This record gives sequence, structure tokens and C-alpha cells, in this order.
Amino acid sequence: MCAICGCGHDHEHDHDHHHDHDHHHHHAHEHDHHHDHDGRVIRLERDLLAKNDKLAERNRGWFAGRGVVAFNLVSSPGAGKTTLLERTIRDLQGTPMVVIEGDQATDRDARRVRAAGARAVQINTGTGCHLDAAMVARVLPELDPPGGSLLFIENVGNLVCPALFDLGEAKRVLVVSVTEGDDKPYKYPHMFRSSDLVVLSKEDLLPHVPFDVDAFTAAAHEVRPNVEILRVSATRGDGMDRWYAWLRAQGAA
Repeated sequence: MCAICGCGHDHEHDHDHHHDHDHHHHHAHEHDHHHDHDGRVIRLERDLLAKNDKLAERNRGWFAGRGVVAFNLVSSPGAGKTTLLERTIRDLQGTPMVVIEGDQATDRDARRVRAAGARAVQINTGTGCHLDAAMVARVLPELDPPGGSLLFIENVGNLVCPALFDLGEAKRVLVVSVTEGDDKPYKYPHMFRSSDLVVLSKEDLLPHVPFDVDAFTAAAHEVRPNVEILRVSATRGDGMDRWYAWLRAQGAA
């Protein structure tokens, strides 16, 4: 179980963490036990994130050494990350692209990406709710991204835990669809604060949903001042040129 969020993510120290719960204490000791436990959990969280950050820096060096530009795509489930990737792969056929797909189960998105024309490897996290730097490192030899390529890491759909885990990416891209509600920056501030770009997807559905773009933009800028927001429709093609221009500005296309 993940020491950060309680998901089924299998990290080191988990056995020790659960082992403490197996001890029975008399009532007189319960208060102290809870204080010790809280401190232990905090230490585990710090150790876990520190270890992940070290592995992420190693990944970052690996990418830099090969001239690979990596992007961590994060969103809630169904926001349109895979559709955005499919359109990007088809439109930028002259640019080498590879993809790491993160999902709890199935390889459906990896198959969609391959059908669009890019190599992809699938990471299934089981009950885990996010990718971490170690998972990414393990699949890099199999993926073997060519020098000068784009690497898109499509994270597990979740607006909470992926915000905490650096994967070694150059930039984190947050995809939010207009079907989700314009208050998301207030509800998930850490994800917005940790992202370098916000892609507002499914723009073609704006006439059909109660989404206030101005309110969303104001909320996003309140949480993450000056963050760039790109409005796109990957199915219709709206705004995709701006997305490609942003990728080129990162030295990626």
C-alpha cells in the first residue's frame, strides 16, 4: 500500500508500516502509539518521495544524455490524453515519438497509440493510482527511445497522487476537459501548481456543457499565476497548432 495516499501501490517499507498495526497495546499506551505512528508515517512519506526524486533525477539525466524530451501527461480519467496523443502522433509524423502508457489495467491505450503510429509500452499499476520514477526507469530499456525523440508518459488518470511524483520529465502537462467543471483548479490546487502547461480539451463540446472558460482561467491563474492555458479539440483539430508550437518551444518537435 502507498504510504502517501493509501492506494495499493507497492513501495518499500510497506511491510514495516503494516507490522506496527499488528501490535496490540493496552489503552494506557494508545495515545503515545498514535503519536509515534503519525511520526512514522510522515517519515515514510518523506523517505518515499526523496527516493523517488533521486530516481527521477537519474531518469532526467538518462533523457538528457540521449536528447530525449519527456512530457508527463496528467489528468482525471477520460479528459482526453490519449486522443490528444493520437492526433499529435498522426499530425507530426516526421517527429520520432514514443509513449509510456500508465493504467491500472488493460493495454487499450497502448494499442491506440501504436495504431496511430508510435511505439508504446504499457505499465499496469493494479490498484496503484500513479506512476513513479522507478516504474518509468524499468521500461526505458524496452522502449529504447531514439535520440532526439519525444517521450510522452501518459500517467494514470488521477488529479491527486501523480502531482507528488516526479518522473524525470522535462515538463508536466495537465489535461482538463470542459466536461469536468470549471472549478477544478480550486479542488485540485497541487496538481495545477505542479504543472507547466494546462491543456483545456474537448473545446468542441463548450456549447453543450455549463463550463465557464473565463472562470476556469481565473481560477487556474489564481492557483498557478501565469500558467499557459491552451484550448484544443483533438477530434476537430481546434488549437492543435498552438499545442505543436508549444512542443517545438520545448525543443521537442
